[in-house]
Amino acid sequence: MSILPWHVWIGLVGVALVLLAFFLLQAQRLNGHRMIYQLMNALGALGVLISLVFGEFNLSAFLLEGAWLLISIYGMVFGVKTRRAARDANRDAPW
Repeated sequence: MSILPWHVWIGLVGVALVLLAFFLLQAQRLNGHRMIYQLMNALGALGVLISLVFGEFNLSAFLLEGAWLLISIYGMVFGVKTRRAARDANRDAPW
């Protein structure tokens, strides 16, 4: 039995994170607007990207995971801005 290289393990953890995030979203155990969902997707995509860079490169998978990572980062930034704006609006409320 051969031992898998480190980059394969990182890729497998990445796949598990992305699939778990999607499953939890579908099972309504996670909200797609929560930071944990975005982090699971971003870290999962990063893990797969690392496995592609250090292992067997596949351009289509690399582009997919790169887009997945960028969209997840966008979601995190947008979420932080939205929460900050809501917090500031509540702070200025006249009650």
